[in-house]
Amino acid sequence: MDNFALMFRFKQFSVDQTGCAMKINTDGVLLGAIAGEGNPLSLLDIGTGTGVIALMLAQRFTDAKIDAVEIDEQASATAKSNFSNSTFENRLTLYGKGFERFFEDHPEKRYDLIVSNPPFYINSLQSPGAKTNLAKHAGDGFFERLMSAIAAHLTEVGICWLILSVDTSVMVKNLALQSGLYLQKTISIHSFKDDAAHRKILAFGKNNTQAIAYEFVIYSEPKVYTDMYRDVLKDFLTIF
Repeated sequence: MDNFALMFRFKQFSVDQTGCAMKINTDGVLLGAIAGEGNPLSLLDIGTGTGVIALMLAQRFTDAKIDAVEIDEQASATAKSNFSNSTFENRLTLYGKGFERFFEDHPEKRYDLIVSNPPFYINSLQSPGAKTNLAKHAGDGFFERLMSAIAAHLTEVGICWLILSVDTSVMVKNLALQSGLYLQKTISIHSFKDDAAHRKILAFGKNNTQAIAYEFVIYSEPKVYTDMYRDVLKDFLTIF
């Protein structure tokens, strides 16, 4: 799902990807389809990119008001346009700034659900393009600042959901605990049943409870999606 045309059509909305370094991919749509439970009313998408995760959450949680932040100026403009062109426009608000500046400007904000598909790569070789660098690479201290900010802006019953590389997920679990957030759920993402996990979806909250863990497999065989994948994305992807 990594080389789509600039306009990608979902069942209830379309997403223009013009100017966005990180195009719609499996990571994003899985997080958008899985993150959150119950009826959260206040939602935040950190690093919204095209806006696809925020739009999926708007479709799923029909009573929710959703804020989305995006530091890249062109991606922010694209996401804002995607919001305006959707039927969920009146429940989506785009802020063209990074999460730290956003929280400085809105210290009072608290959320029932915070989601992010953040940069994975830390202290690694930088990509040739500056925009791709911004989308893919996290600088020193990024996740410390992210988890601290999330902990300060969750409601008492709020949950944060992140999709991460396996290596990064280990570090983030420790940082979350340091910020007073406890692991609630771990979903290990596998391409095929016998493959090692390549992503982790982690859910954190303020309640110190027994964490739930399970595996999610995308393909039953080459180019054939599992029933599990079809079930979580059948309300979104036009191929199902």
